[in-house]
Formats: sequence, C-alpha cells, structure tokens
Amino acid sequence: MSTLDDAPSAAPTALPRKAVHPVRDLLVQRTLFGLLTLWLVSVIVFWATQLLPGNAAYAILGQTATPESLAALEKRLGLDQPAVVQYWQWFSGVLHGDLGTSLVGQQTGVGELVWPRVLNSAVLVLLAGVIGAAVGVALGLLAAIRRDSVLDHGLSVTSLAVTSLPEFAIAIGVVFVLATNVFHLFPAVSPLPPGSKPWDEPQMLVLPVLTLVIVVVPYIQRMMRGAAIEALESEYVEFARLKGLPRTAVLLKHALPNALPATIQAIGLTFLYLAGGIVLVEYVFAYPGIGSGLVSAVTDKDIPVIQFIVLLLAAFYVVMNIGADVATLIATPRRRRPR
Repeated sequence: MSTLDDAPSAAPTALPRKAVHPVRDLLVQRTLFGLLTLWLVSVIVFWATQLLPGNAAYAILGQTATPESLAALEKRLGLDQPAVVQYWQWFSGVLHGDLGTSLVGQQTGVGELVWPRVLNSAVLVLLAGVIGAAVGVALGLLAAIRRDSVLDHGLSVTSLAVTSLPEFAIAIGVVFVLATNVFHLFPAVSPLPPGSKPWDEPQMLVLPVLTLVIVVVPYIQRMMRGAAIEALESEYVEFARLKGLPRTAVLLKHALPNALPATIQAIGLTFLYLAGGIVLVEYVFAYPGIGSGLVSAVTDKDIPVIQFIVLLLAAFYVVMNIGADVATLIATPRRRRPR
C-alpha cells in the first residue's frame, strides 16, 4: 500500500520568462535617467549662476546705481528672496509651462526672447548635420572601396588637415575665399533681419552651414571608412562574393548595413558637437542664434534665460543620445528582436 511519501512529487512548474524588448526597455531606462539628468542640470546651473559676481539688477542699472535703487530693483525682480525659493519658483513654473520673465527685459517672456534664436540655430544645425552626414558617409564608403589608393590617401590627409584647424580659422578661410578676397558670391556675415526666418534669407545660411559641414565631415568620413573596411573584410561579405553576387549588391546589401551602427553613433555625436560648437561660428558670422543669446544672458546675469537655454541644450543632448542608441539598436538585427 503506497503512502503519500511514496507518491511521486509533482515537478515544480517554471514561471514564464518575461520577454525582453530591447528597444522598449532602452527607451524606458534612458528616458528615466534623462529626466534625472535634466533635473540635476537645472540645480547645478542655478547654483552656478548664484556664484556669478553681481546680479541682473546691477547689470540693468549699471555702475551709477545707488544702493537704494539697487535694493528696490532687486526686490521687484525677486532677487532678495532666498536662493531655494527662487529656484523652486522657477522650477515649478517650468513644470507648468511658464518659462518666466527675462530679468533684463523685465516685461519680456523668456520664451519670446529665446525661441526665435532656437529656431535659427536649429536650422543651422539640421542643415549642417544632414549635409555633413551624407557627404561623410559617401566619402568614407568611397575611401573604403578604393582602400590604399591615391584617392584614399588624399582624403585621409585632407581630413587630418581639416581636423587640426579650429572652427574660427575655417570660418575665416571660407569668408576669405567665397565672400571677400577671391570671390564675392555670398555675404561675409549673416545678421538675419529682426522678425525674419532663416529660410527667408537662404544666402545668409550658405557660409555658416558650409563652415560647419567642413568641420564635421572628416570625423564621419573616418568612422565610415573604418567600419566599411571591417565589414568588407568579414567572412559573410567574402561568402557573398564567392556566391557570385554583383559588387554593388555585396556593398549595399551586406557591407553597408553592417557598417552603419558605428557610423550612426558618429553622426549622433556630430549633432551633439554642433549644438555646442555652433557658438564660435555664430559669433564669426554675427548669426543671431542660441549661442550668442547665451553669451548675452551670461553677461547680463539674466538667470531665467541662462537656465532655459542650458536646460534646452541638455535636453537636446539627452534626446540625441537616446535617438542614436535606438537607431543603432534598430540597425543591428540580432540585437533589436525581442528575446
């Protein structure tokens, strides 16, 4: 007679394994870390502006300000309140879509001052990034196909020479050749008329965009060349050649897709570089963008404007990093599928 102890024990049922969705999980994790990063940036920037000598009231009244008038203006602007109170008022306003009022412009909203400059810089960055990425990928792919040829060596030497030059030197050289001494094809400076959009004056964009394209193309070109050469030397490309596939098909269907992930990261870093490195180019060409706006705000101690511009740049960095990582994941088939 069998007992309960003799009965075979039931095998434990395994819990169903939760599927891993790489793209979804990456978006959720990076978005949460991005929001935390933006909050930390807002705190750091606020406290950094508190350390600047003087304040907006002193910048408005100038050196002839009396202590009484200075104290009255500080009270009117809320600068006499504790720093924690000032930060909370600004931060809670941003959460509700209120960007605050410029301390220097007083009756002018921060958005009214900054958004036109953001649009101007966005057009410059977008044009330079797209054109630079297309030219860099094409030249890198061409150099990989013609590896160790005269063309390859010429492109390598040219890219190294351009990389060694600072942005303002390239900008001055472009102006020298295309606007002043050699040819007179485009305006030497690009001060957009007040109230106009960048696309209303396309001739004003040519030299700034060309300068930025020259700056960013070498990096993308070298990255694409290295990734394409590695792909062309791989076993799967060699197998495709042995199958008798045409050279164009081997290049476009096998080598190029596998060289894209590293190049996408390079393009993402290029856009991040343009967002920060655009300041010098805007200064050389007198272009009314976000870089010159930030310089003016720091000079005037206009804290709400400084905070918004820096927070906007930080948000751009976060979004571009997430976008580049997601694009890289999508471009890698074995990594993008749910597991």
